[in-house]
Amino acid sequence: MSGLTARIHTTEGWPVPEAVLTVTDLTGRQLARATANETGDVATEPLPAGVCTAIITAPGYQPTAQVARVGADGSGRLGQIVLAAEAGTNPAPPAGPWTIDPVHSMVVATARHLGIASIKANFTEVSGRLNIADTLENSTGFAEIKTASIDTGIGMRDDHLRSADFLDAEKFPLISFTGSGFRRVGGDRLVMPGELSLHGQVRPIELDITYGGYGPDPWGGVRAAFHAEMQLHRNDFAIDYNAMVRAGIAAVGTTVKVELDIELVQGDSLPQM
Repeated sequence: MSGLTARIHTTEGWPVPEAVLTVTDLTGRQLARATANETGDVATEPLPAGVCTAIITAPGYQPTAQVARVGADGSGRLGQIVLAAEAGTNPAPPAGPWTIDPVHSMVVATARHLGIASIKANFTEVSGRLNIADTLENSTGFAEIKTASIDTGIGMRDDHLRSADFLDAEKFPLISFTGSGFRRVGGDRLVMPGELSLHGQVRPIELDITYGGYGPDPWGGVRAAFHAEMQLHRNDFAIDYNAMVRAGIAAVGTTVKVELDIELVQGDSLPQM
């Protein structure tokens, strides 16, 4: 039988193996200590009933502490524990141009369907560049996505999404983002403000970004990785398809979550591989 349990992961949802859960009583006396496995799951031995303090630590991450309650059977649950990377864990990329590698990048949009499920669409053609300045705050970037490259895995649905009901890919072949300046919000978490051009509309947005670091690749180059997220409202971009089903429930939700996993190669062009 286990005691206090938790699942430990990063802000991007990756497990943190070898994270340590230390449990103390309210006087600071250690009651238990356990290490997370490869999936980020951790469990102590059964504990004395009552209130205790749970401290979670891992190299390269900011420690966190929570008050936990242990039941009469000696068990308790912390649930999902998110560890943020320590500030400066990943040094900024070297100054200069960095080019998006479309083969190793992905843009996924998720919308609600019938209010109960999700539909995911992958945009398969993305390009762009990040220009790293002397500081991240002075850096700029842009990205372009070919609207017609949307792919949900179902041809009929893809054709409908490309039509004038939604993206109108023939009239608006590109989705573009232009950003200027990163702002650190903690650890490797950044924000980049900019403008998004979609469906003939231009709107200010902010990308929530997690920087993954940079390093050499097998082909003699240097690569950097970023994960970015944003939420868009279709109506802000004049995409107002509003088919209704079942007593007023929208067929497709108006809020769209967009996730970008972007890998960039140092330099102003992609290497030949």
